[in-house]
This record gives sequence, C-alpha cells and structure tokens, in this order.
Amino acid sequence: MGVLQGWRVCPRCGSDLEVEGGTASCEVCGSRFYASSFPTASGLLVDDAGRALLSRRGVDPRGGKWDIPGGFLEEGEHPLDGLRRELHEETGLDVEPVRYLGAFMDAYGEDERAIATLNLMWVVRANRGELKAADDVDELRWFAPDELPARSELAFECIEQALDAWRRVPPG
Repeated sequence: MGVLQGWRVCPRCGSDLEVEGGTASCEVCGSRFYASSFPTASGLLVDDAGRALLSRRGVDPRGGKWDIPGGFLEEGEHPLDGLRRELHEETGLDVEPVRYLGAFMDAYGEDERAIATLNLMWVVRANRGELKAADDVDELRWFAPDELPARSELAFECIEQALDAWRRVPPG
C-alpha cells in the first residue's frame, strides 16, 4: 500500500484530491503531495566481546520479536542525530557511530496499513549511560554472532539483512 492510498480530500483546503501513482494534487489550492518511504535510523551496538545488542519489541507491529534499536526520524532531523536520540530513548546509552552498515528497504505495519520504510543502519559504540530497556522496548539482550535469533524471531526483514551485513565485515 502506498502512503497516499485512500487520500480523497486535500489536508490544506478540504477540496477533492486527484491521486495518481505516488502523487496527490489539489487543483483548488495547488498543493502537491508525494509518497515516499519513511526514514529510520538504527544502531547495532557491539561490545568489546563482539556481541550485538538486540531489543525485544514491546509494541506492535510485531511485538515480542527481536529488533535493532532505532526508530523513525523526526521531520528535518539529521539521521545521526536521530540515531543518537533513538538509541538513548530505547537503551539509556549515549552512542557514537563506528561504521555505516547500509540502507535497507522494508515495510512497517501489517497488511494494507503497512508503510514503506528506508532503514539507515550503523554499528555503534556506547560512550556513556546505563543500559536499560525503555520506551517501546521490553528487553535488551546481547547475542554473539553465532547465537543470533532465528529469522522467524526477528521483527523485520531489514533486521536480518543488517545482521548479515554486520557478520560479513570483520570488526575494526
């Protein structure tokens, strides 16, 4: 489902919208709206023993599944600022990026309500704080590379892709 699916009325002036593909246009006020993937920033925290910290989701979608700490960027927020904010909110730690893992496409939500996401992910190191599950996280757990949860236990396909990318590149 595209983010504009179901849009019928202009949110600015209340007139009828013309929706075609990934664009919604209002002939009355001239507004144009574009569908796009929602950006996220996430950080795979790795300790000195080479273990990765995963978070168990406390909310839907896919509550109870394992995830990499992170979340949606706020409007106008730089991805690295969003990365630091989200990791602090979910883990209590202040982090710094070590290396960029990549950009991974996915969907957030279920069925026709799912939205497309652009997931920017980094390997990060903690520089201060006290580790504690918070915000929408029920549990935090360290996993060695050969002890990671099975695919069926991961919240999103992009988590599996990011973990694969992390395992392919040696630390350092």
